[in-house]
Amino acid sequence: MAKRTGDEVERCPAVSTLQRMIGGKWKIEILFYIGFKGVSRFGQLRRCIGTVSESTLSKQLRELADDGFIERIDHGEVPPRVEYRLTPRGHSFVPILEEMKAWGERELDLSLSVDQEEDPR
Repeated sequence: MAKRTGDEVERCPAVSTLQRMIGGKWKIEILFYIGFKGVSRFGQLRRCIGTVSESTLSKQLRELADDGFIERIDHGEVPPRVEYRLTPRGHSFVPILEEMKAWGERELDLSLSVDQEEDPR
């Protein structure tokens, strides 16, 4: 067992919970497209993101709904029509997304489009 030096930093419950809630690979983009671009349908989201699989997108949408960021509206039609929209919690997250977008535009080299980036693995 490691010695304790008294300099340990306590884990921040707010940050660790938020990381769990929005830490999925596509969740920030999902929230961006729903919140900023008015994208509300599954197929639209999939086209916007591009490389996400249907199962992963479904899982991350379900998790965002479970965590209260979005709501799923099933219109009960045939063919199925399901839409997603931000909840009050999701709307309260929009200013954070705006700041993240602004920071990325200021601080990151965006000369390569997302589609051109190489997979670092």
